[in-house]
Amino acid sequence: MIERRRLLELGLVAGATLVWGREGLAQAWPSRPVKIVVTFPPGGASDAAARVISGPLQEKLGQTVIVDNKPGGGTTIGANAVLAAKDDFHTLMLSNSAPISIAPYLFDKPPYDPLKDFTHVAYIGSVANAFVVRPAVPAKDMKELIAWIKGQNKTVPFGSGGQGSIGHIIGEMFKAELGLNMEHIGYRGAAPMFQDMMADQLDFAVVTLTEVLPLAKDGKLRMIALTSTQKAPSAPDVPLVTELGYTKLVAENFVGLSAPAGMPADAQARLHKATAEVLSNPKIVERLGELGFVTKPMTSAEFTAFVADQVKTFQAPVKASGAKL
Repeated sequence: MIERRRLLELGLVAGATLVWGREGLAQAWPSRPVKIVVTFPPGGASDAAARVISGPLQEKLGQTVIVDNKPGGGTTIGANAVLAAKDDFHTLMLSNSAPISIAPYLFDKPPYDPLKDFTHVAYIGSVANAFVVRPAVPAKDMKELIAWIKGQNKTVPFGSGGQGSIGHIIGEMFKAELGLNMEHIGYRGAAPMFQDMMADQLDFAVVTLTEVLPLAKDGKLRMIALTSTQKAPSAPDVPLVTELGYTKLVAENFVGLSAPAGMPADAQARLHKATAEVLSNPKIVERLGELGFVTKPMTSAEFTAFVADQVKTFQAPVKASGAKL
């Protein structure tokens, strides 16, 4: 009887230890450095947003927060790296429209499901894309731009930062909506595209506001309209497509923090709370605004619904674009 009682006691202690261990693990998150994977090279909108929030987030979480750029594969290399760490939950993705709403549908067989394979925890904000022309193009607004394109006796090329980029997809939406004779030219990033525009080799492009802002402020390029529903603090005088009546051209490049599916609820809550606290700082909001981002409070459920809606909206134009990876 004594031995049996002793074994039962040991069993109860072991069971309690296991339960405490699992709960303690969730409550203690993060227990080591957190990595934020950016699916683009340094210098772009997503990278800029990640670096703005990483320091303040580190203070809130009490752990080192590292920004890790993993570009390539149409942003799927970085996304897959996060999924490969699915039992870890200390490797997050700076999620955005490219790896979530676009890239999976550039493959005949999607490499992952953007809704089922990820937990979308914290929304940060959205940056609009801009319709941009060289100053020599005789178009000051959308109506003039459309008239100019239709008035050409040839196919008008439009540039973007890459095949299957959000700029590419918006350009295809514009082409389809207005029945325009246009052809996409995908560059390896915005920098080489801007070089061609400066050299008079390209007249028209669709690119994120963050990337074009410096050139637009210097008068080297002209922004025609933004594909957003909210005014950008950094470009208050540039009209929105919604204001101009082109509501079907709304396409914002969001950024947020997403983890592999199955992240413990307590860890999700801790990450969401920390991110919300960071974004409640007016200086952080101002800095993101300077980069073209518009922030907005969202619960994790609202962020997940937002992502699902964008995925649904983008599927048809992505497939219609003919872009493949």
